[in-house]
Amino acid sequence: MTYMSQEGYDKMIAELQRLESIERPKASAAIAEARDKGDLSENSEYDAAKEAQGHLEDKINRLKLAISEAKIVDTSRLSSDVVQILSKVEMTNLTTKAKMSYTIVSENEANLREGKISIKTPIAQGLLNKKVGDEVEIQIPRGTIKLRIDKISI
Repeated sequence: MTYMSQEGYDKMIAELQRLESIERPKASAAIAEARDKGDLSENSEYDAAKEAQGHLEDKINRLKLAISEAKIVDTSRLSSDVVQILSKVEMTNLTTKAKMSYTIVSENEANLREGKISIKTPIAQGLLNKKVGDEVEIQIPRGTIKLRIDKISI
């Protein structure tokens, strides 16, 4: 089971619909076009189109599985007392004094450009169940980072 926001769930549904209604017919058309070019045994365009279709079907199946395992979190029931999934955490890097802000989301919703990190990242794992004012040391690939939690919101 994967916990996620309604927004993240809606995005996955929209992406699945786009893949099935737009990308799948495009892939089938590319295969048909390549097939019309003759001998399939030496037709690299046909092979490439079949491979692309396989990747597309795999992506569709993974998305369907993620949707079937999704559990939408009711944000009105969440508390900002401790860090949990869907918490927006504002913190200070105690070494560099840099301010950072991340929202902790499911793996499917993670998007660093939007400030959303996966709950499975070392930073998110190190912040879970911590409170405002807590200082945490988190092991990341580049070493250890020391953070102070300044604010938690939903």
